[in-house]
Amino acid sequence: MAVQPTTLSPSTETRRRTPARRSFAPSTAAWIQGIFLVVMALISLVPLLAIFVGTFQDGNEVIRRGMTFDVDLGSLSLDNYVLLFTDSGPYFRWFANTLLLTIAQVAGTLLVSSFVAYGFAMYEFRTKTLWFIMVLLVMTVPFEMLMLPLYVQINDMGLADTYTVIVLPFLAAAVTIFFFRQYFLGIPKEIIEAGRVDGVSEFGIFFRLVLPITKPAMAAMAILNGMLCWNNFLWPLLVLRSPEKFTLPIGLNTLLTPYGNNYELLIIGAFFSLIPILILFLAFQRFFIEGITAGAVKG
Repeated sequence: MAVQPTTLSPSTETRRRTPARRSFAPSTAAWIQGIFLVVMALISLVPLLAIFVGTFQDGNEVIRRGMTFDVDLGSLSLDNYVLLFTDSGPYFRWFANTLLLTIAQVAGTLLVSSFVAYGFAMYEFRTKTLWFIMVLLVMTVPFEMLMLPLYVQINDMGLADTYTVIVLPFLAAAVTIFFFRQYFLGIPKEIIEAGRVDGVSEFGIFFRLVLPITKPAMAAMAILNGMLCWNNFLWPLLVLRSPEKFTLPIGLNTLLTPYGNNYELLIIGAFFSLIPILILFLAFQRFFIEGITAGAVKG
């Protein structure tokens, strides 16, 4: 029996010959999203640009008129920069104090909090759930409620007016522990078992096998904890008494007194205090989004 050739209907044949139309919807949506993000970025940069322009103006003029881009170009000068680098008093000592404290606190917080979170995620022990619930409860308690009893305690221990009391209470940060625990839950436990079979110690497993995987999480927490420590004002103000030990936020606040205000140094000093945070973010930005996303969805 002869097979009859398949005959296409005119409409079907027309559709096959006509090239498929490209969908421009995703491309248009991407352009709109990109434009929106650029506009939002420019808006967020306006305060930074305003304070940068203010560093070239007279401090009293800035306070009287406010931060504005409507300035007389002829009135701009480098006097504030000369003041900062020649007659700024203890400004750079405050800057160095804050930088060292931030580095020490971020490094200690990442190490201690990751240890605690690693235990919650990778080990099984009695009362594990109870202890983790306590960590979650600590996250709900404002630090302002803990300041007074903590201040009394450090006075009884003789640790007032030392850098130890600024760093020590924040090494085991509840938010950082929770974040790391969620991230560690996404790491296969077969990696740990393989390390134990090969005779690697528990610390070796953490530092040689687990830690390299957690670079995005470490970078994200380094940025967040670094910003909190760099801008920390209330607790250092409460425990530090010696002017030479002041941090940058406290030191800048001392420039405003009932006897006179050093607005020039305050403005340019505040602008230069932004530089370390910008460097920190730029150094770890490629890990930041990945770490935040992974820590939020794993577990």
